[in-house]
Amino acid sequence: MKRICMALDLVDDADLIAEYENYHQPKNSWSEITDSIQQAGITDMNIYRTGNRLFMIIEADDNFSLGKKAKLDSANPKVQEWEKLMWKFQQPLPWAKNGEKWVEMKSIYELGKSQATDQS
Repeated sequence: MKRICMALDLVDDADLIAEYENYHQPKNSWSEITDSIQQAGITDMNIYRTGNRLFMIIEADDNFSLGKKAKLDSANPKVQEWEKLMWKFQQPLPWAKNGEKWVEMKSIYELGKSQATDQS
């Protein structure tokens, strides 16, 4: 099982943020998008927001790769339609590469891998 965390900013406008969140409510989500996420090997996905910053947690099977997902998405007209619609609400992080939306985050701490150090 893989866990990938990503970040993205929304346009800092309360009305646009509310509309973006509305699109992500279960009753409003597009089934084709959910299907494409699952077909790529993603088993769970959560998006959190603070202010206009989004944080996505992806859990996926061991064969999942962001590159493979991007290739599948580029060939899927419904995903492209969704991405075009979402770009109205989104803006790249200041350090994102040209054309990059979601930016993968680097893990810097894992409780299960930490070791107590003896301070005596």
